[in-house]
Amino acid sequence: MDNRPIGIFDSGIGGLTVANAVSKLLPTEEIVYFGDTQHMPYGERSEDAIRFFSRRITEFLLVQNCKALVIACNTISSRAYNEVCALVPAGMPVINVIDPVVAEVLRCEMKRVAVIGTKQTIDSDIYAHRIHQLSSGTEVISKATRSLASIIEEGFYQDPKAILAIISYYMDDPSFYGIDGLILGCTHYPIIKEEINAYFKYKVSILDSPAIVSRALQSSLLESSLFAVRDEPGPHHFFVSDFTPVFEETTRIFFGQRIRLELNNIWEPPCTSSASHR
Repeated sequence: MDNRPIGIFDSGIGGLTVANAVSKLLPTEEIVYFGDTQHMPYGERSEDAIRFFSRRITEFLLVQNCKALVIACNTISSRAYNEVCALVPAGMPVINVIDPVVAEVLRCEMKRVAVIGTKQTIDSDIYAHRIHQLSSGTEVISKATRSLASIIEEGFYQDPKAILAIISYYMDDPSFYGIDGLILGCTHYPIIKEEINAYFKYKVSILDSPAIVSRALQSSLLESSLFAVRDEPGPHHFFVSDFTPVFEETTRIFFGQRIRLELNNIWEPPCTSSASHR
């Protein structure tokens, strides 16, 4: 048993949807979260930049003595997973947000699945590649929903008319007709899952990563005998590289409760200096 924290990171605050699911499923675990709001969105960054940012964040979380890492970002999972794994000690669990969702698609025996995500995630074609490795009978339609993560992070999801128009703009695509599953290939997207579900009249299975990934983490901790032993929920620590507009309200909605975020610009030494923000 191990009371060290679990490190979770994302290009912004979308990964808080994953952190929230982890905290509910594993309430005695401590979480250290890092959102790189200074460089968000990663989906429009170069591969070299994504890998550099991912390595630096991984180093920061290792300094926090994390026992496992969750890459709560599809872009990082598709472009820098190997770089992250190369930095961690042997045997340390590293969970990405792609493989558990692919496993769920296969478990549900879906025949026609659409994927929406950032340009980098879709350009990597990683979902189609992983699914076809295991199931040649599943058709995968991929579409880059550029700017959607930024739109969500900027708070437009709070305007029902605006978000409906945005969803219609992206989803009104003939290639989506007849799908039985839709993969939300960005951890920002679960915040508008209900609106997407309504757009498809609840006839399409919406696959988002928070619950699926938290279960994968639970299994990995069990296999590695790394569960925490506490009598009460573990303390959590949330870091961001920059304070962005509407971010307090957005983090409250993403995580399901008011949280305390700390500013930590890990791009400038020392990486341990921080300023809290309430």
